[in-house]
Amino acid sequence: MRLDLADLRLFLCILDAGSISAGAARANLALASASERLRSIELEAGVALFERRPRGVAATQAGEALAHHARLILRQQALLKGELRDFAQGAVGTLHLHANTAALADYLPRRLAPWLAARPRLHVELKERTSADIVRAIAAGLVEAGVVSDAVDAEGLHLQPVERDHLVLIMALGHRLADSGKVRLADVLNEAFVGLAHGSALQDHIDTQALAAGRALALRVRMTTFTGLCEMVAHGVGIGIVPQNVATRHRRRHGFRTIALDEPWARRQLCLCWKEWDSLAAPMRSLLSHLGANRPN
Repeated sequence: MRLDLADLRLFLCILDAGSISAGAARANLALASASERLRSIELEAGVALFERRPRGVAATQAGEALAHHARLILRQQALLKGELRDFAQGAVGTLHLHANTAALADYLPRRLAPWLAARPRLHVELKERTSADIVRAIAAGLVEAGVVSDAVDAEGLHLQPVERDHLVLIMALGHRLADSGKVRLADVLNEAFVGLAHGSALQDHIDTQALAAGRALALRVRMTTFTGLCEMVAHGVGIGIVPQNVATRHRRRHGFRTIALDEPWARRQLCLCWKEWDSLAAPMRSLLSHLGANRPN
């Protein structure tokens, strides 16, 4: 078979997403292009790799076999790239790290800065993704490591807690619920909300929880930063949900009220996530160790 790495990545994206359209989106391809490439992959394989179903696709036995070898090949490619970086003393090249919104906003800047400053020839490409998407990417060998919430299902991967990341509700001082001790999301679904911009991994997570609690949030405005969100809330535009560290940092300046969310999904920890320590490139192992990872025994 003459399948290239792009073919293997697309195949795994479709398999992990459970549909061709969602897999195409993950692979940053148009649906038509992904469908045509998938036909070519199956033609090259000489056997059907997916079973088409009314609501997506599922791998055939041949598809499961290809998935196993595709993950090995992509993992080996990542290892090769890491070893080539090691020849340059582990200080040249680009590390790809995926992180959820809370990690990018608060945890990573203060922890990553001194490590990266000491390595002027090394680059780090950070991408914001939901914790679930990060876990899928690591499992598929598309990225070496990430920073996720411990609420995510990460079977087969290593999770190393590094910082508490509880979510809290914030509201203007004069809000009718300002004196409450704890509230559940279902109790405030009729309130106007201030949210984060489209594409925010944290906002996607909150929106999913709101739908599970009964209805979509009534968002009056979306802000691109936590600073903007907190200022809107302080002026009474609506209520918002942010990480506790963010609320603490902005509360003195903007003067809003912070209330605990009585929800299991809101009591989170930030975790470093990776698959196999010895397969990580040396610079990535160095970075994860600096961020708080302990090498597995």
